[in-house]
Amino acid sequence: MTDKQPTYVLDTNVIVDYVDIIPGEDGILPVEPTIDLSEAHIVIPTIVVRELSSFKREKTDRGAAARIALRRLRTLVEGKICTMGEVYNLKAPVTTNVGSQKISILPVHQDFCKCLSFHPSDDDADGQIILTSLVTAFILNNLRIDGAELRGVINNTLLDAVTLITNDDGLAIRARERGIYTKRYGHKCPEPYTGRRDLEVPAELFQEFYSAKRLERTMFEELMPDEPKLVANEFIVMRIEEPGKYPRGYDPMNDPYFLYIGRYDKAEDAILSLKYVVDFPGHIETAGQAIYAEALLDPRFAAVVCTGPAGSGKTYMATVYGYNACKNGNFIGVTAVPCENNSKIGALPGDLQEKMDPDLQPLKNALQNYLIKEDPKFRRELEIMRKFGSNKKCKKDCNTEPDDDTVNENSIKTRLEDRVNLIWKKWFSCVPVEKARGRDFANVLAIYDEFQDQNISQADTLIKRIGMNGKIILTGDIYQIHAPYLDESNNGLVYAARLLYDIPMVAQVRLTEEEVERHQLVQEITKRQKRIKKS
Repeated sequence: MTDKQPTYVLDTNVIVDYVDIIPGEDGILPVEPTIDLSEAHIVIPTIVVRELSSFKREKTDRGAAARIALRRLRTLVEGKICTMGEVYNLKAPVTTNVGSQKISILPVHQDFCKCLSFHPSDDDADGQIILTSLVTAFILNNLRIDGAELRGVINNTLLDAVTLITNDDGLAIRARERGIYTKRYGHKCPEPYTGRRDLEVPAELFQEFYSAKRLERTMFEELMPDEPKLVANEFIVMRIEEPGKYPRGYDPMNDPYFLYIGRYDKAEDAILSLKYVVDFPGHIETAGQAIYAEALLDPRFAAVVCTGPAGSGKTYMATVYGYNACKNGNFIGVTAVPCENNSKIGALPGDLQEKMDPDLQPLKNALQNYLIKEDPKFRRELEIMRKFGSNKKCKKDCNTEPDDDTVNENSIKTRLEDRVNLIWKKWFSCVPVEKARGRDFANVLAIYDEFQDQNISQADTLIKRIGMNGKIILTGDIYQIHAPYLDESNNGLVYAARLLYDIPMVAQVRLTEEEVERHQLVQEITKRQKRIKKS
């Protein structure tokens, strides 16, 4: 074998899903790839280049990735002087800026498969990729590229020379049938930054924080020597292992001020007590909600990143905060930017607002639930309805119409919808994610919902839309991705969390399963699913 470097053949889907596998001018490989390619010889079949060329005109993430990959490959190979024989024999690789990495584009000799029982057609892209892998193994073992030395059998030792990288299960199965080794490719997923630490702390530390409403970083590091370095605006949720060690009369389970939570202020170089949570216009029940409320209300934060499972209150709290912030004169309005991947705006009838209405229902539902919880008139009316029903007796007690759908135009449902629509018309507006990329959100609160469905390029553009005296809130669940070619490591929400890490003007919050408000039936279903997974 002449080439001592590990040699890998790339499938098209790997390049499309992880386009940075082809290094750009900066020569940086993806963060912690599952396969180290920095010292490898990468072989790209010509059929892969053809497939990328067929994708490049698509107005999709796949099309964008194909254009990037082709541009990078052209930059690498352009100017390389070589003969056709050198190309066919892998003797004209180009070097990249990553380690000792080399890249070759390999066409297959037309006579190679004559000696095989395997004859893929030109339209069989997977078959052509397998064929390229076989040819690569031949070349690395100094055998003829026309297959004349094959003699009907391929030795396993010969095929050890090359590995096909593919995430396509069908291709992997077919490749193994031909003796080709395969591996998956991806990015190692580091534990996502949560913006909070839940710690058991010494009683001495908690008592100092409780009495002084602050804790110097030096004292925290002295008493918690094994803890990592504090990050700007990281929230610390403190617990004492022995309940009897709490200050006299203090019960963390019944503390509306959440005095057991602190925020590391980089300018003060100290962990400070929460200051704004008590002003949130709604009931706060959990530590995660308290952290989120503090982040939303603190005027020093220009951006808030909130991740967490469905039902944990990410959109609800952002919407409620936006509504009340506008009423208090902090912003001139709230701009909602739904980032769902499956939006069908162009196919729906009506004007822009009507087209977008299905994507805006989470925010409108948040306003409706807020009114039911916090408006005393609606709350009282619901209590009476549940007690007496919607009938004439209820009309006498709560001033509603009789229970007749044909005449009851003043039902609580109708009035709630009317109230929500009035609020929306006065303070809220919506912009499709495509149009938001050209906007400047000055003096407004912009809510980017379902941000995990944006790719890195899209996310980068949207984050920069913040304008003077504006604020952006990014919400989503990194484990619920609906966009193709995105996963838990390369979606926009993860990118934003990394990009905005340790910046004093940014707060990050991770809401947990404990923050989820669910119907009792859903809770029981979730418990049963967890038991099934463990069994």
